[in-house]
Amino acid sequence: MNVFSQPSLITITCHKRMTPYLVEEIKELGFQIQSSFITGVQLEGTVTDCIRLNLHLRCASQVLYQLKKFTARHPDDIYKNVTAYNWENIIPEKAHLSVTSNVHTATINNNMFASLRVKDAIVDRLRAKRGQRPDTGSALTGTVIHLFWKNEDATIFIDTSGDSLSRHGYRKIPGKAPMLESLAAATIFATGWKGKSPFINPMCGSGTLAIEAAMIATNRKPGLFRTNYAFMHLQHYNQEYYFEQDALLETQIKDVDDLKIIASDIDENAITNARKNAIAAGVEKLITFQVCDYSQTKIPEESDGVIFFNPEYGERLGDVQALQKTYKEIGDFLKQKCKGYRGYIFTGNIALAKKIGLRANRKIEFYNSTIDCRLLEYELYSGSKR
Repeated sequence: MNVFSQPSLITITCHKRMTPYLVEEIKELGFQIQSSFITGVQLEGTVTDCIRLNLHLRCASQVLYQLKKFTARHPDDIYKNVTAYNWENIIPEKAHLSVTSNVHTATINNNMFASLRVKDAIVDRLRAKRGQRPDTGSALTGTVIHLFWKNEDATIFIDTSGDSLSRHGYRKIPGKAPMLESLAAATIFATGWKGKSPFINPMCGSGTLAIEAAMIATNRKPGLFRTNYAFMHLQHYNQEYYFEQDALLETQIKDVDDLKIIASDIDENAITNARKNAIAAGVEKLITFQVCDYSQTKIPEESDGVIFFNPEYGERLGDVQALQKTYKEIGDFLKQKCKGYRGYIFTGNIALAKKIGLRANRKIEFYNSTIDCRLLEYELYSGSKR
C-alpha cells in the first residue's frame, strides 16, 4: 500500500473552539470537508494531500491519515489488530518510531500503556518480517503512529505532522505565558482583519499577535519555518514533491502596500525579544515596535482598524485586584483614543472583563490551554452610534 497515492480518511485536529477558522483555511486550499467537530475536521485524501495541509495550516495541531479501524475491548485486542497490519509497507528500515495515543475507555486509564501496546505490536511485526527492530522513543522526529481509542472503537493513524503544527517555528523567545501561535492566528481570523487597515497590539509581550498578523496579511505560511515532518519518514516519500510545495510557499508571499502593524510594550526586553522573533519570521520590517506604556501607543488616525489587547487575567500572571484597575484603564483608553477602530480584548477572566466599562457586541469563545476564554469585541464609534 502506497499511502501517498491511496485515499483514506484524514482527520485534522485543532484546539477546542478553533474549528470554524480551520475549516475556512482548508476550504481555501480547495479541499472538501466531510464533517467537523469541536476539535477538528475530517476529509478524504492521500498522504500527498497531507503534505500540503501540513505546510499551509495555521490553526491545525495534527494531520492524521487513517490506516485501520477496529473493535477493541481490551489492550490485547489492540496488540492483535496492530500486529496484523503490514507495517513493513509503511515504516522504512532504520526508522525511528514514536507512538502517541488518545484513550477514552473504561478498560485502561493510562495512555502510555495503550501506546506501549501499539509500539510492541509494530516492533514485533517488523522484527518478524525484517529480522531487526526499529529504534523507538518519545521524540516525534521520525515515523509517528497514533491510536485513538474511545469505548470499543479503535483507530490507527499515521500522524503525518509529528511535532504539533500549533507552534509555527519562528518564535525563539516565548516570553511569559505566551499565546500559542495557532490560537493567535485564530483570534485574528475571528476579528475579520484582512491587512487593509491598521493592526495595533499594545502589551505585545513576545510579539506573537503582531507577527501572526503580518504573516496573515502577507500570506506567509507556517511551512516556511519548519524542515521536518513525520510524513518524511514513511515508505514511498516523494522528496521532490515536498521541495516543490515548499518552494511555492515563497512565491505566494505578497507585498501589501501601506501595511500598518504596531506592537508596543512598556518592557524594553519584551520589545527586544519580540523584534528577534519577528526577524526569525521574516516580518520585522513590517512591524513598528514601540517601547511605551500601552496608553502612549501611537494610534494612526484611520477608521476600521483593529486594536487588540491580550492582558494578563490573573490565572497565571498578575494579581486580580491590581488588574481590575488595569482593565478599567484599558476601557478608558479604548473609548478616548481609539475612536473609529474595532477593539478586541482576549481574556480568561469574565469578572475582570466587566471592569472594562464597555458593552461588547460580540463575545467569541476560545480556550487557552484549559482556560475558558473570550475574545471581546467593541465597536469604538468616532461619533454617536447613530
